Amino acid sequence: MQTTPARSSRITTSRRRSAVSALGLKRTTSSPSNASPSKRSLPTEDSTTYDEDEELDDLGFVVSLASDLNFRDVPQYMEYVRNRMFSDMPEKAGMNSTRIAEVLNFRKSLPPFVTIAHVDALSTSSTAVEREIAELAKKSIVRRVTIPHRGVGAAAVGDGIASVKEWHALIRTHTGLPDDLKDKYIALMSASPTSTTIPGSVFTPAEIALLTGTGFLTSTTVLSTTASAFFASPGAASLSAISTSGSRHAAGSLEAVGGQHAIQHMHGGTSLPRAPATGTFSFSLPHTGMHIKLLVDARNHLLSILKKSKFRAAPLDVLRERWDGGVTGGNVEREERKKARREFTGVLPGRTKKWKAFYGMRFEWVLEECVGAGLVELFETGSVGRAARLMS
Repeated sequence: MQTTPARSSRITTSRRRSAVSALGLKRTTSSPSNASPSKRSLPTEDSTTYDEDEELDDLGFVVSLASDLNFRDVPQYMEYVRNRMFSDMPEKAGMNSTRIAEVLNFRKSLPPFVTIAHVDALSTSSTAVEREIAELAKKSIVRRVTIPHRGVGAAAVGDGIASVKEWHALIRTHTGLPDDLKDKYIALMSASPTSTTIPGSVFTPAEIALLTGTGFLTSTTVLSTTASAFFASPGAASLSAISTSGSRHAAGSLEAVGGQHAIQHMHGGTSLPRAPATGTFSFSLPHTGMHIKLLVDARNHLLSILKKSKFRAAPLDVLRERWDGGVTGGNVEREERKKARREFTGVLPGRTKKWKAFYGMRFEWVLEECVGAGLVELFETGSVGRAARLMS
């Protein structure tokens, strides 16, 4: 008859001693059950103690952002600015193929336009930059692009510059223009390399319609009356001008309802009338308005982040994190540590404003824009590195 241990576990079987215990050695294990009661703290990422309730130390103004740059001329600055405008498409983007294609096509459609303010932020001397731009314009290497009546503050884009070689390439490859008009346009650009305007009499009405329709020509007459209202956000200024016009002009006249451009201030207003065949025009690049709108919106967003700080200033690391939206995939080791502590590791890039509204625009790029435009200044803190502060 075979005897088996009872279920009450009163009958026990002897266990063989391991070689480790027989020698009197202490067993080591990585099992959490045998770990010491005191929980080991996980290593944390290097972080600075930044308290928003305390004002940052100011150890000196950062004069230029060109400390690590060694550029010889303005074209190198232009190439540097254009190549660093957007971040690379992340592997885990959180966007479908349609949205990814939309983002890439939008970037590709932007004109080869760089603001002079951005170049000034990277250079050591704005006077030297302006002098070099004038010399390059005479040689038809770069061309100044004027944005008239742009506004104030973040909307004051100022002048920009573009490569004449790339400008000509856009004209040559455009399928909506006849070859003879392309040659005429390029010849007129070469004949007046430093002039920003051109009389409309040099083109026929049909040629003006084609050039304005494709974005290579703009009417300065239309821009002078509607540019500020077109680019700026609608507000009380434009509405009050319409509401008071009736008391200053005769009843029944066009001026009594706001003038010829009053329909642009109304919801559902029609498009601007076709550019006149006479008057003054300026050479322009296609999609410049789209580029300027993106630039101004990005400036305003960065300024709004700074305005939320108590002292209207914040370290650059904090600003960068808020601009990026706390996305995942930035630092793998940091994310692993956060996962181990069961902390929030971030969201996918496609759900952040950086990618939804600004198509992946880099934080450093828009910061340089704001510094060059005089909207933001940088200073050294000593404790948390460089910081940014609103100028007004």
